[in-house]
Amino acid sequence: MKINQFPDRIIEVKDKSYLYFGGTAYLGMPANTEFQQLIVKNILRWGSAYGSSRNSNIQLTAYEKGEQFLTDYIKAETVVTVSSGMLAAKLVIEELSDTTDVFFHFPNTHAALRVPNSLPFLIENKLNPRLLDSATERITILTDAVPSFQIKAVELAAVESIVSNKEITLVIDESHSLGVLGNNGCGIYSSINCKNIKRKIMLASLGKAMGVTGGVIASDQSFINQIMNNPSFVSSAGMSPALIEALGEAEEIYKSQHLKLKNNLKYIDSILLENKGFPFNPEYPVIYPDMPGINEIFTANNIVVTNFKYTTDGKDLNRIIFTANHTKEDLDKIIQVLNDSQQKTQN
Repeated sequence: MKINQFPDRIIEVKDKSYLYFGGTAYLGMPANTEFQQLIVKNILRWGSAYGSSRNSNIQLTAYEKGEQFLTDYIKAETVVTVSSGMLAAKLVIEELSDTTDVFFHFPNTHAALRVPNSLPFLIENKLNPRLLDSATERITILTDAVPSFQIKAVELAAVESIVSNKEITLVIDESHSLGVLGNNGCGIYSSINCKNIKRKIMLASLGKAMGVTGGVIASDQSFINQIMNNPSFVSSAGMSPALIEALGEAEEIYKSQHLKLKNNLKYIDSILLENKGFPFNPEYPVIYPDMPGINEIFTANNIVVTNFKYTTDGKDLNRIIFTANHTKEDLDKIIQVLNDSQQKTQN
């Protein structure tokens, strides 16, 4: 489907309206009028883009304001922003490569965190024996906060079973949890307290729940200083100063939209029938429906969800996304379709 407007809760295709339950704008920020006005105001101040290194002799205060907000919001020691979530991941991996002996990855880790020769953290649902041997090593563990095709935060308890001769750095991608999980949407970074982790690093795209093009890296001051002196960081432009300052001014909008999202999820939980074909977590705005013909049923009911092949050789990604902007009437319609589908399957 080709459309000529932002896909919020309704999309128009050839003069026909569809309810849209796709994308990743969990908080509905791109279509939020108040937020748009902040962006317009800041574009008039900072221009549409600023193609200069953050390390140049001219320093823009927009970054200070936006990054202080993110520091407080994520509950980190400090953060730095970059032009995209993919660049954030590239910089983190690049910076850690020289100080990591072995990388390990959790199942279904996003492509942004893929590292050549990385070893699986789990083998047949058990801790990789390499994490329990006697070799003294510096290891980096890579994971998504909410892995693909899952609806709950990753379980990190197994990290505490790693032997003490391994120096552990944890890198967690919060692209799909920042703005959604945690207090006011702070994510899960601040709640990770495994005692044997020497350093934890969070990175995320800001283009999903947060509603702006950019990426963020959060960690201790020493590591963020390393990132800001990394040649790839020094030689690249930062994210749009208009967008980072608008983000920094939108604290109350984020709180309000997060509350709307939470209320929508609570309402869904009250009317959705339990079904193994589409498990639902009332803390997370995603359902992965695993039912034959479900997309045809949605289309017949003028509903569109996200559907594409996630990897070249993988299965199709079928994903229902609920946002802060969906109305109860929207939710009633799609939940009725899901409930009816379940009852037909049972009969």
